Amino acid sequence: MEPAQSEMNILSNGKSHDLGDDMGVPMKTLLEEDQNGTQTVRFDDPDGGLENEEFLPSADGKKPIRFTDFEGKTSLGMSVFNLGNAIMGSGILGLAYAMANTGILLFLFLLTAVAALSSYSIHLLLKSSGIVGIRAYEQLGYRAFGTPGKMAAGIAITLQNIGAMSSYLYIVKSELPLVIQAFLKADPNSDLWYMNGNYLVIMVSAGIILPLSLMKQLGYLGYSSGFSLSCMVFFLSAVVYKKFQIPCPFEEFSANSTAAHLSMNVSSHGHEYNNGPVHADDEDSHCYPRMFTINSQTAYTIPILAFAFVCHPEVLPIYTELRNPTQKKMQKVSNISILVMYTMYFLAALFGYLTFYDKVEPELLHTYNRIDPYDTLILCVRVAVLTAVTLTVPIVLFPVRRAILQMLFPTKAFNWLRHIAIALILLTFINLLVIFAPNILGIFGIIGATSAPCLIFIFPAVFYIRIVPKDDEPMNSVHKIVSVIFAALGVSFMVMSLSFIFIDWTTGSSRAAGGH
Repeated sequence: MEPAQSEMNILSNGKSHDLGDDMGVPMKTLLEEDQNGTQTVRFDDPDGGLENEEFLPSADGKKPIRFTDFEGKTSLGMSVFNLGNAIMGSGILGLAYAMANTGILLFLFLLTAVAALSSYSIHLLLKSSGIVGIRAYEQLGYRAFGTPGKMAAGIAITLQNIGAMSSYLYIVKSELPLVIQAFLKADPNSDLWYMNGNYLVIMVSAGIILPLSLMKQLGYLGYSSGFSLSCMVFFLSAVVYKKFQIPCPFEEFSANSTAAHLSMNVSSHGHEYNNGPVHADDEDSHCYPRMFTINSQTAYTIPILAFAFVCHPEVLPIYTELRNPTQKKMQKVSNISILVMYTMYFLAALFGYLTFYDKVEPELLHTYNRIDPYDTLILCVRVAVLTAVTLTVPIVLFPVRRAILQMLFPTKAFNWLRHIAIALILLTFINLLVIFAPNILGIFGIIGATSAPCLIFIFPAVFYIRIVPKDDEPMNSVHKIVSVIFAALGVSFMVMSLSFIFIDWTTGSSRAAGGH
């Protein structure tokens, strides 16, 4: 009786308290039913869980019980929009540069492998969740390793997503003033308030991000997520269109005389760019695609691709709100989202690379500026990307708030004041970081290199190994052996990413010392 009782005390949203206090039926009756198999909490049985008294059986036992603390009402399409928006980030702007340093075939292989690994990782999460009837990442950690597992998952989600939100808002701070300047043809040295990135990021946070973050359920953001993805489709369409409009080799924008553009002007001055000195007589050699490339930058693209499908903190919250949820249905949502993002990633990288070849920059839109910084279409694309990035922040904030609630208030019922306060505190903290400590993004690079492999590879694998009973799957079973390999792969990615960051810092410090 005791093991059954402890298992029933952990609810699907991570609440842990005496169920007898919340229910109109005796605890003993429920436990006996559970032991007889009539109330088994399974991921593929949406009517097999219990959570809040509003959806629990009445005293006569006629009302169907629910898995979650509310009835999921989000359609499959809206769930795909939300998960796709969680996957899609500003990283798509750097994929053309990644392809330039790997070649088309190697890039395609790596992108396909990462997409497949991410889908399998989500499968492990969903299967572990179904076995114990829990739809909270933190509570899966608790079931696997107790309080340390719960805290590790919660801290990893919090740090990973705060770092992501900080990078998104930093993009708004740095790019939005430039877009306004280009549209208005304003003086770049102007001190007008609407050209100040600090003011703009506060206005965007207060006027757009905060209201969306105050939604009670993640499913309500389906429409904004759909609009965000449509902005990225517009970006992709523009990239494809520009491929057939820009000649190779292209001409630099002659009116631009800034030092940054002079240093990048490889067509007329023969400065070093990527693969060495470039002269006018061998310009045409750069206008042919490479199928397979290995250079000093190739290894740096692997972590970029490895984290291209980070959405795991959002998977279980989105599943919780899915209408008529089943493991098969949620896996379908995940597979569709990953397939759509995979297609957009590859097309954006391919046409961006085929436009500029070896001259593509780490941030694709900056390369277009070298041709014409006042191109109306590209300016509209930059607005669309800024819109998409802004609308991604509320999606990323939800798992952070949930993680904080799981760690600090696991037994508390929903409270609007707490819900709003956490969102306000998070956005205020992130705005302060972006405004007063922009260099903190380097620290978040280390955090991301540590937390992302944990959330994508390590945690799903080790949770699965610990949660799935050995009677069902012994350690020598195929699934658990694959899970061990999966966890080892995550550790390898973590070590590789941290090594690259350390090398970058060391190289940067050496150059700075040499400059002095």
